[in-house]
Amino acid sequence: MIVEFGHFALILALMVALVQSTLPLWGAQRGDARLMALAEPAALMQLVLVAVSFAVLTWAFVVSDFSLAVVVANSHTDKPMLYKVAGVWGNHEGSLLLWVLILAVYGAAVALFGGNLPARLKARVLAVQGMIGVAFLLFMLLTSNPFWRLAAPPLNGQDLNPLLQDPGLAFHPPFLYLGYVGLSIAYSFAVAALIEGRVDAAWGRWVRPWTLAAWIFLTIGIALGSWWAYYELGWGGFWFWDPVENASFMPWLLAAALLHSAIVVEKRESLKAWTILLAIMAFGFSLIGTFIVRSGVITSVHAFANDPERGVFILIILAVFTGGALMLFALRAGVMEAKGVFALVSRESALVANNIILAVSAFVVFIGTIWPLVAELLLGRTLSVGEPFFNAAFTPFMVALAVILPPGAMLAWKRGALGRSLRALLPALVLALALGALAWTMQTNRTALGPIGVVLGAWVLFGALTDLWSRTGREGVGTRMARLTRLPRADWGKAVAHGGLGITIFAVSAMLAWKIEDIRVVQVGETFPLGTYEVRLDDVREVEGPNYVSTMGFMTVTRNGALVARLQPEKRVYPVAGMPTTEAAIDYGLLRDVYLVLGDRQQSGGWAVRSYIEPFANWLWAGSILMALGGLLSLSDRRYRVAAGARKVPLGVPAE
Repeated sequence: MIVEFGHFALILALMVALVQSTLPLWGAQRGDARLMALAEPAALMQLVLVAVSFAVLTWAFVVSDFSLAVVVANSHTDKPMLYKVAGVWGNHEGSLLLWVLILAVYGAAVALFGGNLPARLKARVLAVQGMIGVAFLLFMLLTSNPFWRLAAPPLNGQDLNPLLQDPGLAFHPPFLYLGYVGLSIAYSFAVAALIEGRVDAAWGRWVRPWTLAAWIFLTIGIALGSWWAYYELGWGGFWFWDPVENASFMPWLLAAALLHSAIVVEKRESLKAWTILLAIMAFGFSLIGTFIVRSGVITSVHAFANDPERGVFILIILAVFTGGALMLFALRAGVMEAKGVFALVSRESALVANNIILAVSAFVVFIGTIWPLVAELLLGRTLSVGEPFFNAAFTPFMVALAVILPPGAMLAWKRGALGRSLRALLPALVLALALGALAWTMQTNRTALGPIGVVLGAWVLFGALTDLWSRTGREGVGTRMARLTRLPRADWGKAVAHGGLGITIFAVSAMLAWKIEDIRVVQVGETFPLGTYEVRLDDVREVEGPNYVSTMGFMTVTRNGALVARLQPEKRVYPVAGMPTTEAAIDYGLLRDVYLVLGDRQQSGGWAVRSYIEPFANWLWAGSILMALGGLLSLSDRRYRVAAGARKVPLGVPAE
């Protein structure tokens, strides 16, 4: 009975979404305040109904209700409780319900916290959000119902995919969806503005916090997924240009571009058309990511489904919302005329360059991701686009972004002086070049990648600090330090986020340039060198886990005879799922990780062992955390939470 209640709540949510997507939009067109007022309670009611449905599905997983097909396919009575709960979204049907829940959360958030929005714009935003809800609720109820009952329930389930039975994957999808789905709000604001026929500075102010929140969650979700792939897959890397990884990375790049272009709309009322287009495309690429994960057209280690019929449904949703918005964009081109003009050397021009680099780099990733599918469909050839292509095609854009970021951030609005910005950044440049020279001197091989990464990362980091310091005036150090503590949180957020990007650039370069890799067959009791360390395979034993059997290696890492770490890499087999996994053993350190992977037993009696020294790996996660923290600092700026800077209403003219 409880399961039917959850199913019924979903059907009611669809009906409420239909009301939310039609009557407020009609009311906004007619100027009917009563119809427009329906948008808020409808958004809140939709959230309540979807939350009830999600709670019912979670309850079914927790109590192992094997009358539900989705529970049978993704759970087991012996599974730890954390993974029973994670199993709710560790499959296509449940993750789609989580998608719709987060969509409803964002709609309700606009209803609750959008008090400073004009009534017509708010009604239209919530109506567009309701349309998206209708599409995905229909998709779920017609093709992916999580409450599908089995006529003859089995005694136990088939267990969750063993790769997903990990804390990193338990938290990675919710954060990723908060970012993916959060871009729907920017989309709804864009479409609502096009319907209304007005894009102004106030619109730029309103759309920025929602885009920033989505970007923060995407940053956290991508970092968690990268960290999971680093330690769980045992491939000895942090990013593999997997199609599903790319599916989240492309919206992240476009959301970053949207954040910066919205600043120009707010400050100068320029780039209106480009900003609207970015809002449409950012959500469009989120839908493309949904298609990649759920259609089965591209193979990935963490795709959710492989049903082409579902893929066709998602393509229809993509065509309707992206194509429809682009048609409206073309029809409303006249209302997006730029008002502010700016010189070639100005903050606006730097932000335009930033946007071009981010958008083109996202397009490059898209081409590399989708080309194998295009080649197979049109040319009848099976192609593989891997890491060499992405590194060669993507890296130049990131180098260009790193070069222009510090001076561009310090240029004045409308008309800037490049020489003045470069003079202020001279100490940062000298320090970055000195660190690059030091890296070149210390490295044992002569690849230029490491030193160049040091220079670029330090340039971005010290440039961000210089920009922050420049905002404190030109008086004594004591006075400037006092002013530093009183700077707006948005200024601090910008500096922290840009600094995090600099650290990430350095860490990526260091891991690619200075990584040490060793693959060999090792006998029990044998010692082998790994860089400046020695690794000994002490023993290999069979160990039984709660729902798996593990072949565990016991290995000792020493340096100059001194103990560094005792590590236990594993190969696990999950009997219910019948699937093996590799569990790398990692000794984390500030400057390096020692990374050990146990392979299969060989005919000689030894064991295949892969070993890596991953330099500055933790700096990569630290850089990602700093970028997200910078976004949070900016989001906490009180100027985002008040109506100041919203649409200026002339005296004597009533606000809508």
